[in-house]
Amino acid sequence: MRKVLKTALVIVLVYVVVLIGLFTAMCQRPEVFSSVMAKTPGLVFMVFPFKPMWLYARKGELKIGDSAPDFSLEQLNNKTTVQLSALRGEKPVVLVFGSYT
Repeated sequence: MRKVLKTALVIVLVYVVVLIGLFTAMCQRPEVFSSVMAKTPGLVFMVFPFKPMWLYARKGELKIGDSAPDFSLEQLNNKTTVQLSALRGEKPVVLVFGSYT
């Protein structure tokens, strides 16, 4: 019976340590997080509550009605950049985040 309890305790401790490690990785810059996820086996997504952790770690501080943070992006021709703050007040701007693939 003691052997079963020790084994269960070790499993729970390993689970908690990996859970904390994943959450810590989710809070890092996208480059760091993607390098961790590239080495993570698919089984992890079934064993750990990945989606709730991700939503909590990346929720941000913006509220409805807040201005979007300023950023700049290259245009499709890769020759010029557009800065969000330069468009503010000129015309409506729609920010779409996601993949087109």
